[in-house]
Amino acid sequence: MRIAKRDELTGKSVAIIRILAILAALVISGIFLIIVGENPLQIYISMVDGALGSGFRIRETIHTTIPLLVTSLGIMIAFKMKFWNIGAEGQIYMGAFGATYFALNFSYLPKPILLILMALGAMIMGGIWLLIPALFKAKFGTNETLFTLMLNYVAIKWITFLQFSLWKDPNAMGFPRMANFTENAMLPKLFGVHIGWVVALILVGFIYVFMNHTKTGYEVSVIGESEDTARYAGINIKKTIIRTMFIGGGICGLAGMIQVAGISGTLSVELSRGVGFTAIITTWLSGLSAPVVVIASLLFAILEQGGSFIQTVYQIPSSVAQILQALILFFVLGSEFNIKYKLVPTKKSKGGI
Repeated sequence: MRIAKRDELTGKSVAIIRILAILAALVISGIFLIIVGENPLQIYISMVDGALGSGFRIRETIHTTIPLLVTSLGIMIAFKMKFWNIGAEGQIYMGAFGATYFALNFSYLPKPILLILMALGAMIMGGIWLLIPALFKAKFGTNETLFTLMLNYVAIKWITFLQFSLWKDPNAMGFPRMANFTENAMLPKLFGVHIGWVVALILVGFIYVFMNHTKTGYEVSVIGESEDTARYAGINIKKTIIRTMFIGGGICGLAGMIQVAGISGTLSVELSRGVGFTAIITTWLSGLSAPVVVIASLLFAILEQGGSFIQTVYQIPSSVAQILQALILFFVLGSEFNIKYKLVPTKKSKGGI
């Protein structure tokens, strides 16, 4: 057997493949749950209830969705250019660092001005963190996957140093933590949820217009399809890569600002909890479409919140919930492969070899 690219499928065929993948995921996950002694139907209902069963649970699901959505939008720009940004985790932390600097040192400023400065600081730091590998890619042709991945650990160690030393709160009674933000540095709430959700939806519209209705967005798509074509069309590839990656990193950095100013109220090494890596999955599942990534991020947040809920209610190990999530994701990601590719038998030679 060999892998061959499929012809373009109709919308109906794509929908059928995805529905079958979800059904297969539920069946295989159900068998796994029966093996560990649980009722699959009861677990599935509880997962939905744990994510959407009350006002509080819905708010928590939205809180999980917001950074995932914003980070996915930042990654999407790079992926559209086939620049494989695996460093969103580091960009989130550096964005949070930029926001925290203003929150701790300029807390006397009026709330709107301080929040704007925090957002700008976050976007600049996040943008710079992705600009570094973009410059090396444009100038020396370095591997951006490894470069961005390694920068994650540099960013996390930098935040660890700040938390345990340079920015350690002297009033924390010896505990390695930074000072809490003042009320001036916290995002206001709208309908019981911090306004990060408003920012996220605005960014969805911005990215959609940017990618589909601007010259730069068109250049990004052309470069992603073929650098030779882009060069023939007169596109400045290096300039486009550098400019676009700064925007993408800035959006990921903004996710860090939203987390520290909307949820945690301070900066710590536990801030991201893997959002930067999870966003790679949601970005890929969205098919690099800004509107679709809203749905992908929300569904993943429901899966994550539901998994946490069943751990508490049924007293099952966290590993069981994680395996359940992984099985569902495996089948969903597999459906994307089946949409684009197919297995075909290889022809045997006349000699039978």
